[in-house]
Amino acid sequence: MTYFIVVFRSRSETMKFANILNSYGFKSAFVSTPRKISVSCGISVKIEPKGVQVAKEILKRRQFYTFGGIYYLKGEEYIKI
Repeated sequence: MTYFIVVFRSRSETMKFANILNSYGFKSAFVSTPRKISVSCGISVKIEPKGVQVAKEILKRRQFYTFGGIYYLKGEEYIKI
């Protein structure tokens, strides 16, 4: 199953984003950020593909100063979208 990882450099912004996404009815989970993604505070938010568009809208409307990107796994490589 494909999933996406939303990365921040701040744990507080990571938690804030997950709470906002959950309030819109989209499931998310905290995961350890893969080492291959070097821009991070160590934890990221894992979301399903159907939540990506909502995540982008949240990121566009709110100010997340430490947002590092949205990634998905392709083979053994993480691709930033």
